[in-house]
Amino acid sequence: MILTSKSNPLIRETISLKEKKGRRETGLFLVEGTKMAAECRRSALEIERVILSESYAGEEYGEAVRVSDELFRVLSDEKTPQGILCRVRIPKRRLALPTGCCLLLDGVSDPGNMGAIIRTANAAGYSQLYLADCTDPYSPKSVRASMSGIFFTELYIASREEIFSALSGVPIYAADMHGENIFGFSPSGKFALAIGNEANGISEEVFRRAERTLRIPMQSEQESLNAAVAAGIAMYALRSDQFRDKR
Repeated sequence: MILTSKSNPLIRETISLKEKKGRRETGLFLVEGTKMAAECRRSALEIERVILSESYAGEEYGEAVRVSDELFRVLSDEKTPQGILCRVRIPKRRLALPTGCCLLLDGVSDPGNMGAIIRTANAAGYSQLYLADCTDPYSPKSVRASMSGIFFTELYIASREEIFSALSGVPIYAADMHGENIFGFSPSGKFALAIGNEANGISEEVFRRAERTLRIPMQSEQESLNAAVAAGIAMYALRSDQFRDKR
């Protein structure tokens, strides 16, 4: 059977997952596209339902729901839909001490930056991310920008005080333009790298807890870097020893 009506309960609920309220109420988020669906399937996350367009001719996913091409365009958040969309359960995780180097995202507000930071964190080996007062990492734009990184990292969303408690004993290094040169500092052991809000930077609460403040040196003509770019540079700079012999 091919669904064609937007009034169908499953379709209505799936449309609601584009918004934070819908994701919060259902505990689900959307993953769209052939490659993203395949990567999600490879991860430990639970795919609750797969929805395919009528014309989709790719890999089958068990008990998938078929919808008309017109209806799929309503469900899709892509300009050029690929015909496959997964409803995925948002992992429920209790705050825990990080097992290695981690990120503390302090008020990151742009969904594209959020996804890009998650993507780079996964690549650079920062497998645990603690989010305080940030944009929803499970929004379609963030998920898309993470390029599957969201499937292989652990996200903890909590208040700053709760995160400070979870990071007890772990040094926090705040990325800020007024700190010491990051390329002159070599950390020992695990740490939490704090990345602040795009417009306002690191919050006062995090500054008070930070053991060091680190900056990325720039030419005097350049005032700042994009938050995701700065995060990526800082992540690799602080773990450069781990990658020196990588091929």
